[in-house]
Amino acid sequence: MQRKLTVTVDEQVYEGLHRVIGRRRISKFIESVVRPHVIMHDMEAAYRQMAEDEEREAEALDWADATIRDSAVEAR
Repeated sequence: MQRKLTVTVDEQVYEGLHRVIGRRRISKFIESVVRPHVIMHDMEAAYRQMAEDEEREAEALDWADATIRDSAVEAR
């Protein structure tokens, strides 16, 4: 079931939505951006799916280690 919602946004945001997203696609775009922040079940499933991707997790760990080393050098 869908529900209608009235939202007030800055004029520049409004114009940008129309220019970038397109007139008939704004609702779907906003829902896709907001959904992970308000529906925890989907977010938990997404985190679980990411954690199961071993290649992605290895890359993330490498990136985190490199970032920590970079910050240690900057601190000196």
